Amino acid sequence: MNRRQDDDGPILITQAQVSYDEEFAARKKRYSLIMACRIPCLILAGVFGIAFQWPWVAVAFIVLSVPLPWVAVLIANDRPPKKAEKANRYRKSHRELDSVPDAQIIEAAEVLDQRAEWPRQSQQDGPAHEPPRTGTGG
Repeated sequence: MNRRQDDDGPILITQAQVSYDEEFAARKKRYSLIMACRIPCLILAGVFGIAFQWPWVAVAFIVLSVPLPWVAVLIANDRPPKKAEKANRYRKSHRELDSVPDAQIIEAAEVLDQRAEWPRQSQQDGPAHEPPRTGTGG
C-alpha cells in the first residue's frame, strides 16, 4: 500500500494499489491475447491467398499482423493509470446552511430592559430571592 508522507490517517481500501503480482499477471494476459491474434491473421492470410486466390485480402491480413508484436509489447509494458490522489469523502454541502432559519440575535440592552421589568419580590422574601447579578459590579 502506498502512503503519503504528510498523511498520518488510515489508508482507505479505495486508495490501495493493486499488488505487483496481480498487475504483472494482467499484463502477461494482455500480451498473450494480442499475440494470439497474430496467429489467426497469418492463417487467414494463407487461406485467402492460396484457397480463394484473393491476394489483396491475404496482404491485408499480413499487414495487420506485422505491427501486432510491437503493439503487444507497448500495451503490456504500460502500467495501469494512477488513481486519483484525493479520495472522495463525504463533506457537508455548504448549501445546507441556507436551510437553517435565521438565528435570533439578543442584544445586551434588551436583556437589561427585560430584567428591569421583572416583578419586584415582596420585602418579606428577603435577600435570597433577588434577581441574578450581571457581574458588572453595579
